[in-house]
Amino acid sequence: MLKIGLTGGIGCGKTTVTNLFVAHNIPVIDADEIAHQLVEPGQPALEHIKTAFGTDFVSVEGVLDRKKMRDCIFSDNYAKKKLEAILHPLVYSGLQSKLTQLHAPYCIICVPLLFETQMESIADRILVVDCSVAQQIERVKKRENMSAEKIQAIINSQIARDIRLSKADDIINNAETENNLAHQVKKLHQLYISLSTL
Repeated sequence: MLKIGLTGGIGCGKTTVTNLFVAHNIPVIDADEIAHQLVEPGQPALEHIKTAFGTDFVSVEGVLDRKKMRDCIFSDNYAKKKLEAILHPLVYSGLQSKLTQLHAPYCIICVPLLFETQMESIADRILVVDCSVAQQIERVKKRENMSAEKIQAIINSQIARDIRLSKADDIINNAETENNLAHQVKKLHQLYISLSTL
């Protein structure tokens, strides 16, 4: 099975693109979904986080305070690395486990921090969803109650756009209309189907 690693900066439209692949009956494995499951109440990863960061980050009900954690890791690089050391190996093994259950010509593995976490080896090809930084900020502002400065800080913490693009095998330009996006996905779907038979 051909494995396509899909990535892109915050607000570039990764979810929209993965939904378009799903419409072609292509399975999608999402690293963010796995990460969310790992920090659900009672999960061992949450206990590791509580030990590493303190009880302030977990409510009495055993729920992770995501906003507090996000604010912490984007203002403190050491904290970010500490969280990544807990979660990333578990996310990677979760992705591998889900891959073994799939039967399809190809699949999409959506990993927002594919390059930052050195997970490129999980994929046969890299697909980058791209748009301008101004569009990223505008889209995230619409989606979440976050200041432009905070969004910019997240963008700055991710790999530079030009480096991400230089590492791509395929690029989807999500600066344009939904129709154009669907057309780009359809073309890539046909390409990946043909490559999967080689």
